[in-house]
Amino acid sequence: MTSLRIGVDSGGTFTDVCLLDETTGQFSVWKLSSTPQDPSEAIANGAREAVERFGGDDANVSFFGHGTTVATNALIQGRGARAGLITNDGFRDLLDLGRQTRPHLYDLQTDKPIPLIPRDRRLEVSERLLYDGTVEREPSEDEVRTMARKLRDMDVEAAAVCFLYSFVSPAHEVMVARILEEELDGAFVTASHQVCPEFREFERLSTTVVNAFLGPVMKGYLSRLTPRLKDAGITVQPHITQSNGGTITFETASTLPVRTVLSGPSTGVVGALETGRIVGVEDIITFDMGGTSTDVSLIQNARPETTTEAIVHGYPIKVPMIDIHTVGAGGGSIAYVDSGGFLKVGPRSAGAAPGPICYGLGNDEPTVTDANVVMQILNPKELLGGRMPIDRDPAFRAIEKLGEKLGLSALDTAAGIIRVVTANMARAIRLISVQRGHDPREYCLMPFGGGGPVHAGRLARELGMRRILVPRNPGILCAMGLLLTDLRHDLSVTRKLPVDATSVPAIRDAMRALRRDADTWFEKENVGSDRRRLVASADMRYAGQNYELNVPVPDLDDDAALLDGLTVNFNEAYSRLYDYTAPDEAIEIVTFRVEAYGLVEKPQFTENANAGADASAAAIDSREIYMPESSTFETAHIFDRDRLQTGNRIEGPAVIEQMDSTTFILPGQTATVDAYHNIVIEEGDA
Repeated sequence: MTSLRIGVDSGGTFTDVCLLDETTGQFSVWKLSSTPQDPSEAIANGAREAVERFGGDDANVSFFGHGTTVATNALIQGRGARAGLITNDGFRDLLDLGRQTRPHLYDLQTDKPIPLIPRDRRLEVSERLLYDGTVEREPSEDEVRTMARKLRDMDVEAAAVCFLYSFVSPAHEVMVARILEEELDGAFVTASHQVCPEFREFERLSTTVVNAFLGPVMKGYLSRLTPRLKDAGITVQPHITQSNGGTITFETASTLPVRTVLSGPSTGVVGALETGRIVGVEDIITFDMGGTSTDVSLIQNARPETTTEAIVHGYPIKVPMIDIHTVGAGGGSIAYVDSGGFLKVGPRSAGAAPGPICYGLGNDEPTVTDANVVMQILNPKELLGGRMPIDRDPAFRAIEKLGEKLGLSALDTAAGIIRVVTANMARAIRLISVQRGHDPREYCLMPFGGGGPVHAGRLARELGMRRILVPRNPGILCAMGLLLTDLRHDLSVTRKLPVDATSVPAIRDAMRALRRDADTWFEKENVGSDRRRLVASADMRYAGQNYELNVPVPDLDDDAALLDGLTVNFNEAYSRLYDYTAPDEAIEIVTFRVEAYGLVEKPQFTENANAGADASAAAIDSREIYMPESSTFETAHIFDRDRLQTGNRIEGPAVIEQMDSTTFILPGQTATVDAYHNIVIEEGDA
């Protein structure tokens, strides 16, 4: 019987499918057109095609993983559910007030994001729980029912419940949620203690509201996808990727859709992490360039940098997620001249339709992809292994017209577009590295997505990075990452404690409680004892500060050693970020966290035999590529990546083409194919 693992990543233009035959260890990858009107259709088509092409009648699908942008798109487009809110008396305006900060200090015309729940659907009840759990006012069941019926009369599809200090005791939220479920027949109901049992009332409220806004959308999407997967032969319980890089069941995703807002990009980071693990590279900066945007992230010591707070399209979300920074710099990013006469690129994009000018689908504004086609870095005749015809001439004319405004030739304007977009991407990487105490020169750059390997050489030079690792299938690394992703569940509890001997019993109690909750989750997910892993951490700060750093909690039985370990870990993290510590200041813990992992069996990749440095067998063509450094065209050999063998060595300038991406090697750079058919690019004197 053939045993298959299937990963499907849904994008705006293409849906990527990655399949692992567990019997033979063989990977297969391909793309099919997305169905934006209903992404579940393309997902199911990909699953069906995978089973039919590689499984046959005796196929057994042991795992199905799915990365989605459904929650992200609903949030960005404002197409969520009609939701209502029940909160404390006096707190209905918290969504508008927020932290009373402006994103741009001196911009008096800044528009704040429109609240996902308007003021008339935010209702208050008389409830008050004090910071220590003392009940000052018990909510009246009659009052709650009255409010629930008001929401029912407003035809809400979802309802959020968020009370001050519910993370200390959730009893009142539990009661209100129960009444809402009784009165709002079939509506999606969510409470803050289920979504974010932590302090900071505004962020907790915002997260709960986002969850309510997305709940019916995700539930409807998964309810359409599930039967389609069964019809396609997928009988195993399907999983969906979270923003933290782990997976959860469809059932959990239906109740906690806020945890999937970075579902797609996070799997790319996981794929990069596993690619690095295979070849022994632990410090990586990921560079995922798609059609609309570029996502960058940092991996240190084989562990992605994470955050528990982020702002997604203007809305604060307080859930664990991989720390991914996004900029509007993709292949479809539009180039233009601003009012000051300067060349700018993005964030506006041509999108999937009509796309770049060279696609011939009606766009007349030049993009980054058009610039690469004009310079002939990208194939000026076809992409996607011949499936997409390309027309260079209209792209050239559009860039030439843009260049007239700048006093530049078409080729120099195209080169300028590449310089600008490279600077934008370099700025994003400096944000996640230099500004957080990491030197990018000490990291390996791992590009993926359709555009990552095209721009990686110039980006690495801009940042002084001397090593680039291009995965075997960079264009669909997100789909491959789905096959390598562990189950994951994050648990947390806020308990403000000083780091001293008096707090040790409370510290141990908090960690034991989280571990018990983790064991409950393991049992629910049928995770065997040999596949369980826990990672404990705590959010800590100097007393009096308002923000925390997350640091590991050492698993030590000795009380003094535990306190010393916490102190050392915090000071090391603080020093790395701020370059100093305050040894005389008291330290406090604010929130305890546990990451629970259900480990999946990773495929074993075999090393390929060294075939020697000569890559001529993979050479398929040559073409003239415009090099702005010399302001001339230079001849570059073109290689078919599928024909490259381990040990093959290529001197730049050169281009390596494959179905899902193109890799550009600059003059002075050398590319070598490693034992796992990754491409390692280094400066010539490395």
